[in-house]
Amino acid sequence: MEFTFILKYRLADSGTDAGSLEQRLADAGCDDALLGIGRPGRLALEFCRQAASAREAVLSALADVQRAVPDAELIEVSPDLVGLTDVADLLGMSRQNMRKLLLAHPQTFPAPVHEGSASIWHLADILSWMQARGSQKVSSELAELAAAALQINVAKEQERLLQHPG
Repeated sequence: MEFTFILKYRLADSGTDAGSLEQRLADAGCDDALLGIGRPGRLALEFCRQAASAREAVLSALADVQRAVPDAELIEVSPDLVGLTDVADLLGMSRQNMRKLLLAHPQTFPAPVHEGSASIWHLADILSWMQARGSQKVSSELAELAAAALQINVAKEQERLLQHPG
């Protein structure tokens, strides 16, 4: 199966030459990714990777980036943290329809990770909720990818907390 996901990194050296970075990534096996370096000190890679599972696709991409840019710090695997507009876009729905689902099912709709003027959810939670309600909009590949991204992001945060307790 083919999985499309984004890996976002912070670079230790914001003055890294884009051409040499691109070549190092390609040499390490990241030739299936689009490279984004619009912000100084940041790197985003949008992968379209073939693998037996979403987790395998993401983990192999993470290993390839680690080989190419060993000092890069993973910020996030996406799609994971999303707003209603993001979910609507991924599912080919309108934001208004997503909001209607939220308002029509306040007791069962997944709780956000952050609630505010722009609330944020884990995509996997919303997709699981929609699948349980019989939605045909959620592909198994997207649900699998969102679950893998959530697991990897949570593991990354747990590691960060262990390194910096208190």
